[in-house]
Amino acid sequence: MAEYNQGLRRRGDLTVWISDEALGMWSAARRTTRGGQPRYSDLAIELCLTLGMLFKQPLRQTQGFMRGITGILGVEIAVPDFSTLSRWGNGVILQTSPRADKQAAIRLVVDSTCLKIFGKGEWLEEKHKTKRKRRSWRKLHLGLDLVSGEIVSSDLTTDEVGDPTALPGLLDQVDGPVALFLAPLSDASIACRAMDGAYDGEPTSDLLAARFGSMIEVTIPPPKTAILSAIAGQDSTARDCHIADIAARGRMAWQKASGYNQRSRGETLMGRWKAVIGPKLKARAFEKQKTEAKIGVRVLNRMTELGRPQFERTA
Repeated sequence: MAEYNQGLRRRGDLTVWISDEALGMWSAARRTTRGGQPRYSDLAIELCLTLGMLFKQPLRQTQGFMRGITGILGVEIAVPDFSTLSRWGNGVILQTSPRADKQAAIRLVVDSTCLKIFGKGEWLEEKHKTKRKRRSWRKLHLGLDLVSGEIVSSDLTTDEVGDPTALPGLLDQVDGPVALFLAPLSDASIACRAMDGAYDGEPTSDLLAARFGSMIEVTIPPPKTAILSAIAGQDSTARDCHIADIAARGRMAWQKASGYNQRSRGETLMGRWKAVIGPKLKARAFEKQKTEAKIGVRVLNRMTELGRPQFERTA
């Protein structure tokens, strides 16, 4: 507990420094093809955008904040202006951080939530006092490793994209074997209008088996109206076993016995996102919103590295 408390304190530590290595990489490398020479590297843009997101600053205030930091540290580097940060947010390449142990099996839980965006409806309501037809949303999909507490995959889509449609892209980002897959029955983002049955069904099971092998443990609650498959008597599927177990013991007992209650960690992750990063996206363009979401993932993962609670089953 003392170590975890210290980790929480470090998340609020304002100690800032820029390493010599980062200073050396601040300017963009000399390009060898035709065209203008960029002034700043992706690292410089990423750092500015990350600090702006962490402290919930608009781009102009982010520029001023970075000027203040460089002045305090006494480093001679140029700070990108707000228009540069806005343009580069459309195509900045974020450096990937590989897992420390790629051979360790991942216990993956996936979930999604809605993030509000500023759209035409808000402008009309504010400017002309008209009633908007519907809210504007983006849908954030996250994959959490229950072992490390790290977000191992993420994607930002339009609100029409359902969870099963986004799943292959999430799995493509998983760097290592997966031993357990947990997911909700129904699409949690009701406000996004994407109720499509979510992960329950053979397409998800077949996809997971093809990617990670037939031995992967898949725990997805079947709907109340689910029935056993035609081959349940001869070759029961994992879904058949879940249906029979729920019928015999009840849904709550099945959740506890199967470990499905661990999926609450995915819901907690969504709560952390909206508390730390926020329930809205600042960027207007979709590609910039995707960059914003990826930077948010990096912020939360960095906080997790500083300290996280240890979970132990006591009964």
